[in-house]
Amino acid sequence: MIELVIPQRKRDLGGFSVGRLLPFARRRMVGPFIFFDHMGPVELARGIPSSADVRPHPHIGLSTVTYLFDGEIMHRDSVGSEQPIQPGEINWMTAGRGITHSERFERARREGGRIDAIQVWVALPAEHEEMAPSFAHHGPEDLPAYEQDGTRGRLLAGTAYGLRARVATHSPMFYLDWHRAENARAALPAEHSERAVYVAHGALEVDGQRFEAGQMLVFRAGAAPALRALGASRVMAFGGEPVGERFIEWNFVSSSKARVQQAKEDWRAGRMKLPDGDSEEFIPLPSDASAPPNPMS
Repeated sequence: MIELVIPQRKRDLGGFSVGRLLPFARRRMVGPFIFFDHMGPVELARGIPSSADVRPHPHIGLSTVTYLFDGEIMHRDSVGSEQPIQPGEINWMTAGRGITHSERFERARREGGRIDAIQVWVALPAEHEEMAPSFAHHGPEDLPAYEQDGTRGRLLAGTAYGLRARVATHSPMFYLDWHRAENARAALPAEHSERAVYVAHGALEVDGQRFEAGQMLVFRAGAAPALRALGASRVMAFGGEPVGERFIEWNFVSSSKARVQQAKEDWRAGRMKLPDGDSEEFIPLPSDASAPPNPMS
C-alpha cells in the first residue's frame, strides 16, 4: 500500500526554516512533481531584513507552483510579471527555456505576519522543455472546490474526481488541497499512476499507522488506501504520470545534462535577464555545481 515514507528535512532560509520533501534519495519524483517544499508556519516580525527574501534566481525546464495557507509573497519575474500571491491562489510560472524571478516578503516587512506556504516544481515533458517562459496567476474561481464525507477539497491543478482546474498544465497530473475534519475519510484519485500525500498540519491514519505533520506518503501503483484524519488536518495530495528521467542541479531541471550545464554557464556569464523591477541583486551560482536547489526557489 505505502511504498515510501519521506520525512521533512529542514533547511534554513535566513532566520526561519523550510522543510524539503522532494527530491529524496530514494524517490526523486512523484509523477511530474520533482520538488516539494513547505515554508513555515512562521511568524515574521515587522521590519524583517531583506536578507530573508529569495533574491532573483533562474530556472529552466519546469513550472514553479506557489500556494499559500497564510501570508503573502510578492513575485516578480523576467517576463514582466509582478503579482502578490495570497491564500487560496496559485502562482504558476513556466520556465521553459529560461526565466528568472524573485520572491519577497514585502507585506510582512511592513506589517509583520504569518507565512505558511507550499512550493512545488513540475517537470515539463521533453517536448515542452524549451517552450517560451510564461506566468499565470489563478484565483479560487479557477480552482474547483468540493465537499464530501468531512473533507473540503480544492483542485489546484490537473484532474481528479471528474473535476478539472482551469490551470494550463503540460502532462497528466493532479494537485489537491484537503481540509479534513476529525475522522474524515478520503480516497486518492484512481486515474493517476503515481500518487502521494503530504501532511501539512494534523495527522492521518493509513493502514492502521499514524502519520504526523511533516511526513509525505508515496503509494504503490494501483493502491486504494483509506486515509482517515486524526483530528482536523490539512493535507496536500498530488501525482500524475511520469515524464521520464530528469537531471536537477541547483535551480535547473532538464532531461539533458548538457542543457543543465549550458544553463549554469548562461547564469554565470550574466546572459539571463533579471526580473523587471528587481534587477539590482541576484543569487550567484554556487561554487559547488551540484548544490541542491534553494529553499522556496
